[in-house]
Amino acid sequence: MNHHFDKHKPIYLQIREKIEDQILNDQLQEGDQAPSTNQLVHFYKVNHATVSKGVHQLVEEGILFKKRGIGMFVAEGAKERVIQKRKKTFVEDYVVGFVREANKLGLSDNEIIELIKQVKGRDAK
Repeated sequence: MNHHFDKHKPIYLQIREKIEDQILNDQLQEGDQAPSTNQLVHFYKVNHATVSKGVHQLVEEGILFKKRGIGMFVAEGAKERVIQKRKKTFVEDYVVGFVREANKLGLSDNEIIELIKQVKGRDAK
């Protein structure tokens, strides 16, 4: 886990995303116990309310669930829920603007696909 936070994004969102990332990369799997709020507070050296807000959102979305007196656990289907949520966010945050700019520039679908392949190939190296 990385202790550095992006100053342009609320910390509770970043903690939440770090937990989601652990689910996506299979560090946390369905049924696994997630780090406790207290563990996260001590690890990240942030306010308890900050951590609680991020964790609570994950519970509301059905990604984590509470076992009273035991802790937080990764819910069944959590990875798929995170993937679907992130895909939607990806489209809204990146694809919509990308397509609008491509349209302004008069790029064809084939040109757009070729540009994506070039970038993807460059990043794979």
